Amino acid sequence: MTQTTDTIAAIASAPGAAGVGVLRVSGPLVPAVAQALLGRAPQPRHAHFVTFRDAQGGAIDHGLLLHFPTPASYTGEHVLELQGHGSAMLLDALLRRVCELGARLARPGEFTERAFLNGKLDLAQAEAVADLIAARSQAGARAALRSMEGVFSRRVEALLQSLIALRVHIEAAIDFPEEEIDFLADPAIARQLDALRARLDGLLREAQRGLRLNDGLRVAIVGRPNAGKSSLLNALAGSERAIVTAIAGTTRDVLRESVALDGVALELADTAGLRDTDDEVEREGVRRAHGELARADAALLVTDAEHADADLALFGALPAGAERVVLVNKIDLAGNVPHAETRDGIRWLWASAKTGAGLDALREHLKQLAGAGSGEGAFSARRRHVLALEAVREHLARTAHALVATRAGELAAEELRQAQHALGEITGNYTSDDLLGAIFGSFCIGK
Repeated sequence: MTQTTDTIAAIASAPGAAGVGVLRVSGPLVPAVAQALLGRAPQPRHAHFVTFRDAQGGAIDHGLLLHFPTPASYTGEHVLELQGHGSAMLLDALLRRVCELGARLARPGEFTERAFLNGKLDLAQAEAVADLIAARSQAGARAALRSMEGVFSRRVEALLQSLIALRVHIEAAIDFPEEEIDFLADPAIARQLDALRARLDGLLREAQRGLRLNDGLRVAIVGRPNAGKSSLLNALAGSERAIVTAIAGTTRDVLRESVALDGVALELADTAGLRDTDDEVEREGVRRAHGELARADAALLVTDAEHADADLALFGALPAGAERVVLVNKIDLAGNVPHAETRDGIRWLWASAKTGAGLDALREHLKQLAGAGSGEGAFSARRRHVLALEAVREHLARTAHALVATRAGELAAEELRQAQHALGEITGNYTSDDLLGAIFGSFCIGK
């Protein structure tokens, strides 16, 4: 446990008037602060009704006082929770009184940072606390809660232990260079490495789904002018968000809309029609559309039966790992019926943004891409977690090359050491102070 000498305090409830306001205190002075406010030593984990008073004995507010002794508290330190009326003025007066008794104002995220430093949470769990507070969908909230409970961390730890076991195996083989036996050729090493890479790939896929559940699926709606992109955005959003006219090139800028589909968050971006143009404003819109494609998790190509095959080239700016969906629009004009099929790994759907026919299938597909239906074990993740797992994948690939191509055990061991370090950064086994500052600095004050 990390020993701290100062005591921190902050208002933990949201700003503005409310029925109840909460102030939190953590640190070694909590028992003294509690006794000063209550007039006697508090009973642990007991709600005391008390009149909070200032230094002159005047009443500040009436409320509840709860003391959670170390180490059985959120931060691992003595924690005090004061509940009063949700008036900003009253809470501020109570906060000033607590600071007079020896506490200081807490930094953003400092309570959870202390929980991490005191071993109550690992870093992935601590980040999940912030993700749960900021959740924009029911699915994202459920996933963040599972990460906070340690689902993701346990998967990372199990992978880490397997990696360490492989590293030990290889380094033990390096220790016998004078022997005629090629220990590095042991099939057990190859089997361990293959199994490790397979487990990593599975965890990476789940982390990518967790990222989408956490941040929302970023969908770029693209296509040639007048394909029906804006009509589709309006249909998915359930409101007239984008201007729709018969004039090609009406949309000049990127129009973003947040949509929740059965508790799953989507970030839709309606883009300018992709075509060569002499219009300077429209040309800027096309440039921004390409930029939106480069950042997207998925591209939704809106086309028609006549241009569908040729329009596939518009996927060119999309990142390699992004999802691709083709919507053959305006089936009401072509006399087609809604249906779906998969071609070369790309989902094709036939629908009408105007009439709504076939859009339920599109909504369902987007929900699946966003992580819905991932199962009860689904967890939230952050982009740094995905990047760390991708780094591990690269190190394991280089490990395999070193073992197979060069028999360089030292190189393989070094790659595994770096992979171990990258995995450890997820849960905080190896963490720089700068990273901790960036993570906890993004928290709200009081958490």
